[in-house]
Amino acid sequence: GPLSGRLLMDVRLGELPAWLSTCDFSPQGLLGGVQKAWSSYYDKYINVKRGGPAGISMLLAGYCLLSYGWNYQHISKISFLVSL
Repeated sequence: GPLSGRLLMDVRLGELPAWLSTCDFSPQGLLGGVQKAWSSYYDKYINVKRGGPAGISMLLAGYCLLSYGWNYQHISKISFLVSL
């Protein structure tokens, strides 16, 4: 695609000076860039889709691991006594 439409991560090192020359460094252009970056960050990390079976299963798996860790000494004493 055109160089001005690419994101920074899609620009090759040799194309960087040409890409920078297509950027708008006016106050309005910089504000638009900050707003676009914030919107991208918000959509990726804050406004994520919630729910579904994957989230619930990870929550249950985490609870099982945490519960096992809390009770490890108690469980290891019981299993030692049972093996006698």
